[in-house]
Amino acid sequence: QVQLVESGGGLVQPGESLRLSCSASGSRFSLYDMGWYRQAPGKQRELVAAVISGGGTNYADSVKGRFTISQDNAKKTVYLQMNSLKPEDTAVYYCNAHRVLFGVTNDYWGQGTQVTVSP
Repeated sequence: QVQLVESGGGLVQPGESLRLSCSASGSRFSLYDMGWYRQAPGKQRELVAAVISGGGTNYADSVKGRFTISQDNAKKTVYLQMNSLKPEDTAVYYCNAHRVLFGVTNDYWGQGTQVTVSP
């Protein structure tokens, strides 16, 4: 079982930066693939960035070069550094922990944090 708590959202202007944090509690944090998803009003939830337990990362094309995901296993925290924010980045951002073990998929979600980018 993993519990996730996001923080760091807020209201910023276009071009500014934010850093989201996701703190995890529970065991075996380093064995999970960690990701950030977002959901804008009227749209489906989409993957923004993920870090795989082996160390690789994935990014949505729309955020490549602007967002960076990182993970601190000692602190059980995953970060999303968001630079050059655009109005279209406005959404609720969710942290996800994902693992497949013996054919069983486990997904855990945080409560979400609002990011609003507006002039």
